[in-house]
Amino acid sequence: MTELEKLDAGQEYDFLDAEVAARKENALRLCQELERVDAADFPAQEVVAKRLLGSTGEHVYLQPGFRCDNGQNIHVGEAFLTNYNVTILDIMPVHIGDYCMIGPGTTISTVGHPLSPAGRRAHLAKGEPVTIGDDVWMGANVAVMPGVTIGSNVVIAAGAVVTKDVPDNVIVAGVPARVVRAIDDDVDTRGTAR
Repeated sequence: MTELEKLDAGQEYDFLDAEVAARKENALRLCQELERVDAADFPAQEVVAKRLLGSTGEHVYLQPGFRCDNGQNIHVGEAFLTNYNVTILDIMPVHIGDYCMIGPGTTISTVGHPLSPAGRRAHLAKGEPVTIGDDVWMGANVAVMPGVTIGSNVVIAAGAVVTKDVPDNVIVAGVPARVVRAIDDDVDTRGTAR
């Protein structure tokens, strides 16, 4: 099994492998291209963003400093917004729903490394997908760890480190992030009772 096949299967893989590293090249070029677009030219930015990301809703806004590992593993819904200096390490799929806003300095990661020094010296990594629902607002400098699922209508306080799944309709804060209170969903169009 190649290192790329191991990565795609969710197994440990060598992140310095040539095929694995080649996946990043397109994302690196498109992130650089996005940086060169006039900061006030939103239509031109959106064109590059739609080439970079795997799928998007009608409107996507990536502020300067956006970085990713692959790009094609990122799938976002309608009216997606990242503020400045957001990083999405998408060696595995990242699915983000509609009307989500990500604060400056935030990192969403699908990749982790071994606790063993021998494993780290062997350049091993392992990925787990991240899923984020609709109407999620992440404050500044949030970190979302591999394998996490975040529900819909969630607010994540600035500086939170999300290490476990988050249910719908809550505010989470802290390191590690914990539910601090429930919030109402005032745009629920699913027809379900709350």
